[in-house]
Amino acid sequence: MSSFGVSRRHFFFGSLLAGAVPLGGYGSVKSLVALGYKPYYNKLNVAVIGCGGRGANLLQEAAETENIVALCDVDLDRSSGPLKRYEKLPLYRDFRELLDKEEKNIDAVTIAIPDFMHAPVGLAFMQRGKHVYIEKPLTRTPWEARLLLQAAEKYKVATQMGNQGFSHEAHRVAAEILWSGEIGEVTEVHVSTTPGTHPTGLKELPPEESVPDTLNWDAWLGAMPMRAFSSTYVPYNWRGFYDFGTGQIGNWATHTAGPAHHALQLGAPTTLERVSVDGESNFTFPNRATVRLDFPARGGMPPVQLYYHDSARSTDPDAFRVPGMEAETILPPMDNLAEKGRPTGRWLNEIARSASGQSGSPAGTGGGRGGPGGFGGQGGFGGPRPAGGQRMGPGGPGVRVFGEPGTPTQPGILTGNGSVFVGTKGIMATSNRGEGVWLLPSARWKEYKLPQQLLTRSPGHMADWIRACKGGEASCSDFRIAVPYAEWLALTAIAMRVGGKLQWDAASVRFTNSDDANKYVKPRFREGWDLKL
Repeated sequence: MSSFGVSRRHFFFGSLLAGAVPLGGYGSVKSLVALGYKPYYNKLNVAVIGCGGRGANLLQEAAETENIVALCDVDLDRSSGPLKRYEKLPLYRDFRELLDKEEKNIDAVTIAIPDFMHAPVGLAFMQRGKHVYIEKPLTRTPWEARLLLQAAEKYKVATQMGNQGFSHEAHRVAAEILWSGEIGEVTEVHVSTTPGTHPTGLKELPPEESVPDTLNWDAWLGAMPMRAFSSTYVPYNWRGFYDFGTGQIGNWATHTAGPAHHALQLGAPTTLERVSVDGESNFTFPNRATVRLDFPARGGMPPVQLYYHDSARSTDPDAFRVPGMEAETILPPMDNLAEKGRPTGRWLNEIARSASGQSGSPAGTGGGRGGPGGFGGQGGFGGPRPAGGQRMGPGGPGVRVFGEPGTPTQPGILTGNGSVFVGTKGIMATSNRGEGVWLLPSARWKEYKLPQQLLTRSPGHMADWIRACKGGEASCSDFRIAVPYAEWLALTAIAMRVGGKLQWDAASVRFTNSDDANKYVKPRFREGWDLKL
């Protein structure tokens, strides 16, 4: 058993393997029905917390098959489009009021708000027996992630983290390639993300501004101590601030590292160390950094070193030069499995829908990605760069876009959003959310035949969770899978902030050699907001 109480078989295969079907069909077992599960033919009544940006996508996806019964958003400007389309539904400006008044009317909830409020909102709904879908990166701190796992187990609800790549065909093929032994034993992995469009390396907090009439600033802050409002924080740039977000770790590493977490059965690291950093700040994530994580042996797999290259550029001295691949394009294109007879048409439709103009990053309480299509971050915007490092771009009305333009991809060097697995018999690379996979060099991939399918295939990330809400098998990012992943991502954010080699004790949820690092394991809440099971 792992330290999270998950059997090796369950953790190895994720929850992607099919479960047994009750004789009467899903939802037919009385104990499941008593716990709030429903037969498939009954629609769920879903509440939506966060209706702008990424929240609009979740609203649309859930509405395809289920009943949307209540909405909540603190930023009426950011969420104006979805709110207008659903203007007949009850609208709340505080999730606590929605929960008190709508508790008997809802079965489940989608939560797409800034990272720092995921745990307070998710826990509140689980305590009332509601199934929860929480956008990535699940939580801002490792302590909160562990709390959500304990809550899911205690209240026996269906859960899903919104890292959609776990449902992609290429993500699963990547795991099957590795498990087949094609590239041998993997002892080194490199994960990369592009520069973000949120502020980094700030030397002081932004000046106070007047709060817009359309924003409930007190509710936006929620569990965080009160501070002066600034439009620098909302509706998107909160992501770059330590108090609110997780930088590119929560924006893209939560996607790009997914294939490594799943295929390599990564649990908790034993040590983390910041290898390099540029643009340190007391308030925001740095401009770029590299962090090394050491994971112990897992079952039959050897120890592995994982390097996270945040905002990687080909000109960086510590950029990963893939050995022997100097002339190769490192990251595969998205959805490249059609050439191997594995088309992913359903996924392409979901991507197209998400890029239709309602997309963005976790918003709802003022979130959203800076890019116009909602899956931005592929190198940043190329707009003019005013003084002070701020560069305006097509981030939507009122969105301040920070960051820097991406650097061109160089053959043989890992940049962009993706991962490289270095094995004793070969090299494999994945791109974006695990939406592309291939072997290097290209000549090897050209002749390669995909291994036999071992994992079940996804009906879609939202559909996967809805099935679980109705008594079906656990979703592919059920918290038993998502929490160990979210924990080590949150630890990476701490290591990026605190120098030195950090020793992590997963059992006690603390660092054994750094009081400074332990200050960031658990958030500092506003009075009255302490989280308890």
